[in-house]
Amino acid sequence: MFCEAHAADAFGDPFALDNLPLPRPATGYAVQMLGSDCLLDRRSGAFLPVRSPRLSGLFVSFAAAREAAQSWVEQHCQAPAEHRLSIVPAAFDDILERHVLIYGVLEEHP
Repeated sequence: MFCEAHAADAFGDPFALDNLPLPRPATGYAVQMLGSDCLLDRRSGAFLPVRSPRLSGLFVSFAAAREAAQSWVEQHCQAPAEHRLSIVPAAFDDILERHVLIYGVLEEHP
């Protein structure tokens, strides 16, 4: 079901990683639960902490992240417009062996 929560900017304004002046390089797009350090796992469809070794939270494009976020909202939110999800730039740190939120934990409501 398409609703207003799924407008083009429902999860943030679309962006290209190469166009962002980031403090560290991003290697993908992640769906963050605002107010937490949890990202949407591509395999399970669940939100997992960035330190979880099971997390596979990087999407190759904003569109792929948006599609996953939209699907999660449709399955889990009774009032889709009230979701707390945002698409953010992220990376995977091979030394720490975990995902990294480039901007840290974003507030619950932007």
